[in-house]
Amino acid sequence: MNVVVTLYHAQGCHLCERARAQVTALREELGFELVEVDIGGDPELEARYREWLPVVEIDGVRAFAYYVQPDAFRRKLAVQSRSAADGS
Repeated sequence: MNVVVTLYHAQGCHLCERARAQVTALREELGFELVEVDIGGDPELEARYREWLPVVEIDGVRAFAYYVQPDAFRRKLAVQSRSAADGS
């Protein structure tokens, strides 16, 4: 089972651009599925994520807001990958 990483972002968000670059580089290294969600124009997503952007979730669990720390990302992804492999 492949781990899914979701990046919630918005237009004009400089932190979002930085997070996208980091997550994209990590995807090349670690091989996870990346889904990008632009929250612009969706009132529900705007209410849920706007003040926290960018938000990175790993398999639906919020892992990072504002900044992505690459070493912490690798650790969280490894834990989630083991959980997915174990079927939990």
